[in-house]
Amino acid sequence: MNDVKKPTAVRLEDYTPPAYRTSAVELLFRLDPQATRVIAKLSVERAGDTEAGTPLRLSGDGPQLLGLSLDGSPVDESRYRLEGRDLVIDDPGAQFELVIETEINPQANTTLMGLYISNGVFCTQCEAEGFRRITFFQDRPDVLARYRVRIEGDKTAQPVLLSNGNLIESGDLDEGRHFAVWEDPFPKPSYLFALVAGDLAMIEDHFTTMSGRDVTLRIYSEHACIDQCDHAMISLKKSMRWDEIRYGLEYDLDIFMIVAVSDFNMGAMENKGLNIFNTSATLARQETATDSDFVSVERIIAHEYFHNWTGDRVTCRDWFQLTLKEGLTVLRDQQFTADMHSPAVKRINDVVQLRESQFIEDAGPLAHPIRPSSYIEINNFYTRTVYDKGAEVIRMIFTMIGEDAFRKGMDLYFRRHDGQAVTCEDFVAAMADASGHDLTQFLRWYNQAGTPRLTVNRHYAADTGRFMLEISQETPPTPGQPDKEPLHIPIRIGLVGRTSGKVLPMALEGENSQGSEERILELTEPVHLFTFTGLGEEPIPSLPRGFSAPVIVDMPMSRDELAHMLARDPDPFCRWEAGQKLAIEVLDELMEQHRARQPLEVDPRLPGALGAVLDLGDPDPAFTARMLGLPSRSYYAQRLPVIDVEGVIRTHDYLRRQLGKSLTGKLRQAYQANAADGPFSIETEAMARRSLRNVALAYLVRGGADRAIDLAVSQFRDADNMTDRIAALAALLDVQAPGYQEHLDSFYEQWKHEPLVVNKWFALQAMMEDDDSLGRVHRLMEHPAFNMSNPNRLRSLIGVFCMANMKGFHRADGAGYAFLGDIVADLDRRNPQVASRLLAVLGRWRRHDAGRQALMKAQLERILAIDGLSSDSFEIASKSLEG
Repeated sequence: MNDVKKPTAVRLEDYTPPAYRTSAVELLFRLDPQATRVIAKLSVERAGDTEAGTPLRLSGDGPQLLGLSLDGSPVDESRYRLEGRDLVIDDPGAQFELVIETEINPQANTTLMGLYISNGVFCTQCEAEGFRRITFFQDRPDVLARYRVRIEGDKTAQPVLLSNGNLIESGDLDEGRHFAVWEDPFPKPSYLFALVAGDLAMIEDHFTTMSGRDVTLRIYSEHACIDQCDHAMISLKKSMRWDEIRYGLEYDLDIFMIVAVSDFNMGAMENKGLNIFNTSATLARQETATDSDFVSVERIIAHEYFHNWTGDRVTCRDWFQLTLKEGLTVLRDQQFTADMHSPAVKRINDVVQLRESQFIEDAGPLAHPIRPSSYIEINNFYTRTVYDKGAEVIRMIFTMIGEDAFRKGMDLYFRRHDGQAVTCEDFVAAMADASGHDLTQFLRWYNQAGTPRLTVNRHYAADTGRFMLEISQETPPTPGQPDKEPLHIPIRIGLVGRTSGKVLPMALEGENSQGSEERILELTEPVHLFTFTGLGEEPIPSLPRGFSAPVIVDMPMSRDELAHMLARDPDPFCRWEAGQKLAIEVLDELMEQHRARQPLEVDPRLPGALGAVLDLGDPDPAFTARMLGLPSRSYYAQRLPVIDVEGVIRTHDYLRRQLGKSLTGKLRQAYQANAADGPFSIETEAMARRSLRNVALAYLVRGGADRAIDLAVSQFRDADNMTDRIAALAALLDVQAPGYQEHLDSFYEQWKHEPLVVNKWFALQAMMEDDDSLGRVHRLMEHPAFNMSNPNRLRSLIGVFCMANMKGFHRADGAGYAFLGDIVADLDRRNPQVASRLLAVLGRWRRHDAGRQALMKAQLERILAIDGLSSDSFEIASKSLEG
């Protein structure tokens, strides 16, 4: 490592405002796949506190400079120079017009950043620093300008020419070409610039805003996919109406457009008025999309639309403030989905995602605060911490100040900062000022990494009816932050009677009140002692209700208490959590038996409790399905001091099998009772019934129930929707049922012309765990349908294998790690952003046994030694080894 040249880190403490401001940008694109000409006319002025003679520095990353003029005259070569990738112009003046002509090669742009070509369609991705691949510019989020864009292209190859804002002019040119001019009246940073040009199909609808304005809505895609865009359009209209009702936010342009493209590094991008989406986040119809796909498309459409205000109209001052827009917008899309579907299931799903990815991130060498203090490559900080933990941090403010005050805070935030690039402090200040709540200490959440651990001790005095609850907080050391300060943590709590199962009123000692059924305790010190009085029976604490803070709670509970709360806790999250903790207790016991080489035996209290869940039922079958789910293997493994790969696989699989056997009768009843009772529907109730039915099927097949295989085969063959078909096929592959290869082959033959379905086909096989797992992946990479250049296809096979196939990836001989090393070494030259994200899985090497540690570490060292390694992969590899 000492011989590797380390790229320079960017630090928050070094932030300085831009020396020059660009107020207006005129862009001319003459499109050509291999030689696109870009002429940028910039209206620039020196900032008021900038010294005369200060050079203008414009970022660049690959565009060929063809011409440069200042106020209509060519710039003498002595007055400008290229420093690395940047263009530096000496003493340009106090106010001037700068024209820059560049040439770029979209066809050769495999990074999928800047302007590139996807299946013949020109498209852009400029967040975070892609605009500098198009032209030289002050490519930073605190430079906001109004854009006017003229696009010229071939009428046959690019009949559709799109950019941000409103279309103000279009027409024909000579030689079979045409043009379109777009104008965005709202100032925006360069990362929100977008351009799309190609032969695209389109659907159109209209939306009437709350003030009566008519907005044209258009969704574009390749012609073969346009029949899968109706759900996206419906989702868009739902999002627009919800944002008006919930936050009073109205859309501000005459047209809103979405374009679905096949090759895209991310899920979607919120470019002002012209959102560009990955096809996986746009396309959905009954035959090709699962219920989770339908919900995901709806959520992502909403997320990107909500960015129109939380990200576009008010944006980030610098990239360290990324969670300002992403955390807030994730919270808003979570609220939207909860309102559209089951709030309980949505909350549980969000917590599962947080625990299975962000908690792992917080506990490893790549841990960072939601507002990091430095970075080498900003693309590496589009993380679960910035997004999901960022959302949880803002949710804590919502919890403490309440819905009404939160809405007032949002209103104040927009009044103060519309059209500005601001900081996380600006947002928190608006919330504090609107609510009167002191959030000074709360700001530590923005600067402190790690997942806080709460230790809860309790004591009940039956003779006095007093219940004492001691809660202490501690955040473990993380790289660069060995010492942690106490955080401001809201804990929603209730008390449930140990005997009666009833909710008990809570009155804190010294209060003159009858008590309440729920309250919020705000922790600010290392240790707090809360004493509740007037209790007629011993309570069991129900906390943190609704997962009111992103923390780990250590509160010793017996298995009988967990079973009691699983049945009686009125808070859906805490009820589900009791079941998860009971399952973990059982898994821990099975792991002890495994290590002692004893026969495995499941504590009957777990199948008994889950059987009671099935007996009682719930008005929401999706919640019942969630209650039946076990903690994932990855989540369970991360709780162990040293990950025992073989032990985790054996015990987890055994528990699933035994639950399937123990609950066979009840599972059959659930399967039959939740059969479709009408035509296919994506209404919440219909999706909920399918979710429970398919969970029951998976358990029946895994448990070896009589004729369960036949049941799965029949469902696979007869299903009228992809949800049921995929669930049945996954159940068959899980046990490698006789004839599974035939089913895989028939599935591919039926759907080989649907790329997103083929992705599912690859992913199902990537998850198959046996001694041939890695060999299977190698063979699939030779399949004609596999394409290393397409991020979706790559993630569906290689990403799923590395993240979800514990047996295959974590082979004791290290072959899985070497496979990933080969992939990253090859991919880093073409698409470093995707390569570095795959590489991050090796950063967890310290959690494994000594043999696997050495093998994983060797691959990180191998990657780090590559000549010309990208800054993306360098940052992940070096931090993984140092942290």
